[in-house]
Amino acid sequence: MKVAVVGANGQLGSDVARAFGNNGDEVYALTHSDIEVTSFDSVMGALVGQRPDVIVNTAALHHVELCEQEPEKAFAINALGPRILGCVAKDLDAVLVHISTDYVFDGNKASPYEEADTPRPLSVYGNTKLAGEYFVRCATHKHFVLRTSGLYGKRPCRGKGGLNFVELMLKLARERSEVRVVENEVITPTFTRDLAQQIVVLSQSNCYGIYNATAEGSCSWHEFAREIFAVTNTTVNLKVASATDFPSKVPRPVYSVLENRALKLRGLNTFETWQHGLRDYFGIPNCE
Repeated sequence: MKVAVVGANGQLGSDVARAFGNNGDEVYALTHSDIEVTSFDSVMGALVGQRPDVIVNTAALHHVELCEQEPEKAFAINALGPRILGCVAKDLDAVLVHISTDYVFDGNKASPYEEADTPRPLSVYGNTKLAGEYFVRCATHKHFVLRTSGLYGKRPCRGKGGLNFVELMLKLARERSEVRVVENEVITPTFTRDLAQQIVVLSQSNCYGIYNATAEGSCSWHEFAREIFAVTNTTVNLKVASATDFPSKVPRPVYSVLENRALKLRGLNTFETWQHGLRDYFGIPNCE
């Protein structure tokens, strides 16, 4: 199978390209220098000669504050870009796998969000990502829209300053004796390598549609930090941050746990717990 990965040098894209390569597929790794998702001519020019069977779009403007400051740019990349990819995918009769986010929800639900729950984004970022979902769904029938949460991976995330949450916590622990982390936001930390493997499995089916795709379970950012320090035997005084310690400039969902209901109904869910993914990140064996 021929697979084009858009954003192949990113935190998730690099793992997606590697996962398809390990699966024996022919991978076309496309970076920003190869393709500009906001340009139809650029997208068509980058893909028409390769004629991939599957296109995986990991490109996005992830910086939540920057999206608020530059909404037109955010809409162009997060919404119009997926629309263009969807139109080109349809022309090429290719499957489009598009990565979305838990930020399409407002966080007011007291139980994990399922695919059928009504989106209500709180920010420009969430709104533009939701618009991208709708554009993909309208542009081509052969699509997988994957909503995920709390991504972290080995490759630095340029859109968020380079350090993922795991590496930021370890850096802070080296620099100071006390680390403060919020506990009022509940998420599901998801290792990009695990999401990449799920994408490979899903792409081999024809069960098109919207899917939640995160590790199993949930935790607060504070609990995630505690587990990071525990598995790495890092000694630091971990405190709960007050509401005024890190004032947010942009509204964020305080509860954005996703239930992989659609994957499980189709027997396609490959995710383990978020703790399992964290140990894999560090190369620590998981006890079965």
